[in-house]
Amino acid sequence: QRGNGAAGQGKRRPAPAESTNAEAFYYLKQMNTQTPMIIVLDNGEELHGHIEWYDRGCLKVHRDDGPNLLVYKHSIRYLYKAEEAAN
Repeated sequence: QRGNGAAGQGKRRPAPAESTNAEAFYYLKQMNTQTPMIIVLDNGEELHGHIEWYDRGCLKVHRDDGPNLLVYKHSIRYLYKAEEAAN
């Protein structure tokens, strides 16, 4: 028995990984295949296009029906493949 109160110290669980790379894997897959996507913004507006590139805070969306857009991730409610909209 230890009398210094250090019992159990040093056996802490490691902090969870900040990133599982799932987001990067998903974006890279959609970029490489130029998958048509629907991006729904916080205000309900829908953007149609494919993801051209991304970084930590933004997506660049290539659109055929308008100018390409740089969209902040924090303004995206959700996104999905356009082919899923038909189902």
